[in-house]
Amino acid sequence: MKKIIVAVTGASGAIYARKVMEHILRSEDVEQIAVIFSRNGRAVMEYEKEKLPEDPRIRIFDNDDMFAAPASGSAGYDAMAIVPCSVGSAGRIAAGISSDLIGRAADVMLKERHRLVLVVRETPLSTIHLHNLALLSECGAVILPACPSFYSRPADMEQLCDTVASRAAAMLGLHAEGYEWQGKDND
Repeated sequence: MKKIIVAVTGASGAIYARKVMEHILRSEDVEQIAVIFSRNGRAVMEYEKEKLPEDPRIRIFDNDDMFAAPASGSAGYDAMAIVPCSVGSAGRIAAGISSDLIGRAADVMLKERHRLVLVVRETPLSTIHLHNLALLSECGAVILPACPSFYSRPADMEQLCDTVASRAAAMLGLHAEGYEWQGKDND
């Protein structure tokens, strides 16, 4: 059984957080989900009129609580997604700044060599952003820009955003239903 951390930061795209949580909750392999909101993450989610699903496996932690379980490698979390991930959050993580629970939990994922998935929501990216993301990738993080795919010909925004969310859930090591490329026969 897996224990997953989901952090929601202040980048636009709260729908991605909801969709990733829906995929995680569909997995029978997940026994516990720690959710952490940055102050701006909660504000953006409210502004964009999104809500995370409710489930008894979810426990919400205060971003200022450095004594919370996600702050320690001994708590045994298997993976973490930051969705959406602001480039400010990514930059602080890349610099090793653990001044809040989101940064500390991400630091723990990297030091323990567990999966850290950053669903980055920013465009265009500056050279500083690119350097920070490259550094995080070199340290083992998965950089998953919130760039939806169109192969499946999504009918609406829900389906379009699900192309990103299903990939993020898969990167967390979960089986996630979603579009799978079938390829083209070369007859």
